[in-house]
Amino acid sequence: MTNTFSTRQNTASTFTEWLREQNQANWDAAIQHRFIDELFAGTVADNVLQHYLVQDYQFIDRFVALLGAAIASADLFTSRVRFSRFAAMITSDENTYFLRAFDELGLPEKYRTTPPLTAPTRAFQDLMTESAESRIYPLCLSVLVVAEWLYLSWADRPGAALPERFIHAEWITLHNNPAFAEFIGWLRAELDRTGPLLNEEDQARCAAMFGRAVALERAFFDHVYTPLDYS
Repeated sequence: MTNTFSTRQNTASTFTEWLREQNQANWDAAIQHRFIDELFAGTVADNVLQHYLVQDYQFIDRFVALLGAAIASADLFTSRVRFSRFAAMITSDENTYFLRAFDELGLPEKYRTTPPLTAPTRAFQDLMTESAESRIYPLCLSVLVVAEWLYLSWADRPGAALPERFIHAEWITLHNNPAFAEFIGWLRAELDRTGPLLNEEDQARCAAMFGRAVALERAFFDHVYTPLDYS
C-alpha cells in the first residue's frame, strides 16, 4: 500500500475507502464484534452495557470540541452549517438517551460525570484532542469519519429485528436511520474531497489518525467485557 492516495495507484476508488482498506482487519473485528451481536440479540449483560455507556459518555465533550475544530477549519460555509446542526443533535437526542439509559441501569450520579477512565477511553480522548488541535480540516475529519462511519456499519444489519428493551434498541436506531446514514455519506464525501489535496506528510498523518481510531474502536469493544464496579 502506498503512503499517499491515488486512484491510479490504489484499488480503492475514494480516499475513505483507501483508508478503510488499510485497516480492514480491525474494522471488520469491530463491526462484527461479540458486543454488537449481543446488543442486537438483547442479551448483552447490564453491567457490560453500563460499562460501555459510562465510558462512551466520556467522549461527548471531546467529540463536540472536535466538531468545533471541524467547523473552524472547514473550507466551506455550507460545511460549517452542516456540522453545527450535527453538534446540536449530539448534545440533544444522543445525550438524552444516555441519561435515560443511566436511569434504567441504576447508575449512581457520581459515575455519570466523573467516572474512572479506562485506558481505551483516555487514548480515544487524546486522539480526538490531537485531531482537533491540528486545525487541519481533513485531519479533524479522519477521526470523525471513523467514529461515525464505523457505527453506521455495525448498526446496519438489514432484516435484523430490534431487541425489546430501549437501552438496546435505541442505541441501534440512533446509529441506523436515514438521516444518520445521509450524514455519514456527506461526511465521507468531505474527506474524499479534501484528503487527496493534502501534501504527502499530512496524508500520512491523516491515515495514521484514521488507523489509530479504528484500532481504538476495536479495543473499546473488547474492554467492555472487563467492567468496573459502578455500584
